[in-house]
Amino acid sequence: MSKVYVIKIGGNVIDNPSATQKFLSAFASIKESKILVHGGGKIATQVAEKLGVTTQMIDGRRITDEPMLDVVTMVYGGLVNKKVVAQLQALQCNAIGLMGADAGVILAKKRPVGVIDYGFAGDIEQVNATQLLAFINQDLTPIIAPLTVDAEGQILNTNADTMASAIATALAKAGTEVNLVYCFEKKGVLLNPEDDDSVITDINKEKYAQLKADGIVSKGMIPKLDNAFAALDQGVKEVHIIHADNVHAQSGTKLTL
Repeated sequence: MSKVYVIKIGGNVIDNPSATQKFLSAFASIKESKILVHGGGKIATQVAEKLGVTTQMIDGRRITDEPMLDVVTMVYGGLVNKKVVAQLQALQCNAIGLMGADAGVILAKKRPVGVIDYGFAGDIEQVNATQLLAFINQDLTPIIAPLTVDAEGQILNTNADTMASAIATALAKAGTEVNLVYCFEKKGVLLNPEDDDSVITDINKEKYAQLKADGIVSKGMIPKLDNAFAALDQGVKEVHIIHADNVHAQSGTKLTL
């Protein structure tokens, strides 16, 4: 296998059926080996409300107590994951839906309680690159929900950006050439958040530090870029942050060391 693309699609795209269909059509047509990691979007919040489960968010991160864990397992691992798999099958992309527990592909541990108790949130300990590559070698495309499992079999809610970075890193360490692509609803990292065309086309570590210091890169974009640079540090060849419509062109922001 010459190259593997690890592609993460954001929840804001998953929330929009037409945007999802457009992205999946482009994703299915990628000829190289590929893995898709998807976020959960707002569907879990909507389902939780119908079930009478309270949603708690702190700084944009979901607090996963026991009732919410049941909801996200149903929604991320079931509803969202299987809808994506079904749509890809219709596009002649032979997809297999997975979460961390399936074939033991991702092992995590429950996040220790700090200033904030995130509940059943998982921090990744190990990615089984051999198993993921085995799926790919069987001409299967892994579609991975943002759920992991610990050594005792406890399901954990896990950040999809972090999962994509960890998967890409594990594949790189296994000797595979890997491109990591973060797809979301913007054209890339923006100089001005109000101007969708103000894309910063190239960011290295030094420039990233300056963008953070100047407050241009802030909030949710910081962990995304931190994950991206961590992957580059550990052998991933290229990282791109792009609009979901541009998964072929990769014309957004390219990150380099």
